Amino acid sequence: MEKISKLRKILDKEKIDGYLIPKNNEFFGEYVPDFNDRLNYISNFSGSYGFALILKKKNYLFIDGRYTLQAKKQSGNFFKIITFPKQMPFDILKNKKYLIGFDPKLFTQKTFQIFFGRTNCKFKPFYKNLVDEIWKRKIQKNKKKFYILPGNSVGKSYKSKINKVVSYIRNKGADFHFISASENNAWLLNIRGKDSDYSPIPDSYILIDKYKKVNFFCDLRKISLSFRRKFKNINFTELKLTSEFLSRINRKKFIIDKNTCSIYFKNTILKRNKVLDFQDPIYSLKAIKTKKEIENIKLAHKYDGAALTKYLFWLKKNFSKKKITEISGSDRLYQFRKKNKKFKFLSFPTISGTGPNGSIIHYKATKKTNRTLSNGDVYLVDSGGQYEFGTTDVTRTISLNNSNKRVKNIFTRVLKGHIAVADFKIKNGTSGAVIDTQARRFLKQIGLDYSHGTGHGVGYFLNVHEGPHAISKNNKIKLQEGMVISNEPGYYEKNKFGIRIENLIYVKKEKTRKYFENLTLAPIDKDLIDKDILSYKEKKWINKYHKKVFDSLKDAMNKSEILDLKNACSAI
Repeated sequence: MEKISKLRKILDKEKIDGYLIPKNNEFFGEYVPDFNDRLNYISNFSGSYGFALILKKKNYLFIDGRYTLQAKKQSGNFFKIITFPKQMPFDILKNKKYLIGFDPKLFTQKTFQIFFGRTNCKFKPFYKNLVDEIWKRKIQKNKKKFYILPGNSVGKSYKSKINKVVSYIRNKGADFHFISASENNAWLLNIRGKDSDYSPIPDSYILIDKYKKVNFFCDLRKISLSFRRKFKNINFTELKLTSEFLSRINRKKFIIDKNTCSIYFKNTILKRNKVLDFQDPIYSLKAIKTKKEIENIKLAHKYDGAALTKYLFWLKKNFSKKKITEISGSDRLYQFRKKNKKFKFLSFPTISGTGPNGSIIHYKATKKTNRTLSNGDVYLVDSGGQYEFGTTDVTRTISLNNSNKRVKNIFTRVLKGHIAVADFKIKNGTSGAVIDTQARRFLKQIGLDYSHGTGHGVGYFLNVHEGPHAISKNNKIKLQEGMVISNEPGYYEKNKFGIRIENLIYVKKEKTRKYFENLTLAPIDKDLIDKDILSYKEKKWINKYHKKVFDSLKDAMNKSEILDLKNACSAI
């Protein structure tokens, strides 16, 4: 590969043995603009997370279990694919003494400790990005303005949120908190932006002190005069001056965001100040949605559920009559969503995979891989929308007249795991790690499992994936009232099929009892259910869920869709 050869020449020139290339840009968001996607440029890997290590004679691509099959297909010819946590970068570098270069603006100390903490290698920061030395491209400057959320979309005022953060700063004995996560700044000030294709992110940094003084760093072309006037007590500063501003502060105590504060900014602060070992409090504050936000999220799911359900009905009726491909199907679903004026844009690239492509967990159809939906296959569609008052994420697995008993058995076991999560009795100390085992239980009875977590936190018209809570093997964050999370067990058989059932749920509290309530409204395909392995209680759950779907969506359907909805939601 010519690109890698060019990069290796720079390694020789700089007298280093290797170079690290992450997916993220300096804002550490989940979705990177194409012109900034250095990992895709060097490796052809298009997944949302991973990093490459280019050595003089070998290349490694490190990814998690969601992307194993995808990475092998896209990058396997030139890269050795390593899936963590099965194997970690420090395992590969165990007995080596390489000098490895990296861009300090693109890595956090936390990432380095997790992946490279136990090696004898040395790491050298380069303040110019070595990929940029060989990648000549036009960088599109995004000048789209930031905006303030309308009052009916806001759960709490920005002043009350600032008070909470300042109270945390004072309690921890700090002078400053440097917030480097753009989504946390969006939450804090009740603002949004257009710096990502799938999240309403305003690329920015905030420095807030214990006296409530706020400095907001961004591209000032994105700030209108009316926007400034709404924040009289905030100082707006040009983004490129962030480092210079931080370096002028002396002998103070800082809290930084370990998830997104780059080594570059951490070192700038550390030169003359002390960094305290505390978390950015906004992750926990933002995870708990207010009652108003939950009501708004429910409305978003009603709109979204109607669009998805109409699409599924259309698909079932037409796949055997006309040519529907993964891409044309995905486009049609987008059109159904777009009909609703409250829909803004997709919350992530739609996963539309049929047959063997369904087994690639985060599959993205391309002209090269695009399959036609065919009789006898199973079709998996995972999609979501951004609305001014909520973010959705839903997966349905659809039978295209599939009659395979084993597929039905596995689908039903995935469904049983989904129900086990939805019905889980939440206690005061319950965390996602406890629930995760229940989701996998029925698959494990026949020796099967899946290589991703069972659920992730979801933002409020923000990132579709947000922490700190999750339903996964190692997540110990206690579930609290108002947390929104996905419930998505699945199963993937290489080169054959994929199954996943995903709803968003939230933690509801009545008196002293906490439980999950479903947010997602879309029928689960009964054609794939093997009723014989369902308990009475599980059948009751499905019937109750489908009754809710019918009651919630019937007013959005035309005459023929009402009949389809009745049939899709009838009792089993």
